[in-house]
Amino acid sequence: MGVKIVQTAHAVPTKIMTNYDLSQIMDTSDEWIRSRTGISQRHIATTETTSSLCGQVSEQLLQQAQLPATALDFIVVCTMSPDYFTPATAAVVQGMIGATNAFAFDLNAACSGFVYGLSVVQHYFQTNKETYGLLIGGEVLSRLINWQDRSTAVLFGDGAAGVLLKNSHTPHLLASDLATFGDRGGQLTAGYRGGASQMVNGVNQIMPYFQMDGRGIYSFATRGVPASIERALQQANLVADQVDHFILHQANTRIVAQVAKRLQQPLSKFPQNMAAYGNTSAASIPLLLDECVRSGQIKLGDILVLSGFGGGLTVGTQIMIY
Repeated sequence: MGVKIVQTAHAVPTKIMTNYDLSQIMDTSDEWIRSRTGISQRHIATTETTSSLCGQVSEQLLQQAQLPATALDFIVVCTMSPDYFTPATAAVVQGMIGATNAFAFDLNAACSGFVYGLSVVQHYFQTNKETYGLLIGGEVLSRLINWQDRSTAVLFGDGAAGVLLKNSHTPHLLASDLATFGDRGGQLTAGYRGGASQMVNGVNQIMPYFQMDGRGIYSFATRGVPASIERALQQANLVADQVDHFILHQANTRIVAQVAKRLQQPLSKFPQNMAAYGNTSAASIPLLLDECVRSGQIKLGDILVLSGFGGGLTVGTQIMIY
């Protein structure tokens, strides 16, 4: 048995913060941000939370499929910005929508989370029993941003997106490549909690905000993503020319262009939406996927490469037939 995507959906906060808005609170400009990242605006949570955004996505997916929440067998939320350490965001969503028959848990692989999630959940479909599950990427990264640090504050946005999955007699996930480089994890961190408690050592070691080696991450992504894609293509007995769309994590337009160049593929095969949303981490790939499906750019039978990269450091690629 295989697994296929039945529905896609996304939800974002109503508040939009433009590059001009950021230029009013820090030393930056619209031209500076767009020329270096390709980002023009991002959605920022006000009353929304990671779980509320993921809940909206869940309800959309079920409504589109005309499926009751009780038909779900599992809910997995990929996030690095949960509402709580516990309960898991997925558990909050399970209770929110009344999916009483579903088990639920979170997965944290940062910006590679959705791709890692696909690899994990496909194992739950190895049964002849009709099985449904939700895989959602959701982030409220604005809570992890130092709004005086223009090197990171201009990059990130909030949002959630996901898919309804069902088992299938026809394989749709063709190959997977996952890799983690923990020795380089210090190049991108957020939410550091320290060692001993403040009560013991008298020092508050909590460092919630993003810390990033921009050049290091750029070098990692422009080399690691093409290598991961090539390994996955080899597993699937495909070449890059046979791929219809490359759905990459939306972090920086320069990274996407470099990946296309290294794979010797036209940039037209690499849809982008970072201008409108910024880097939404685990929500990034499913958000772009949903927009491409809704616009008709992605059609049934298309061969897709989904590839993410980010904190960990992690990189992951899934090759699938939509």
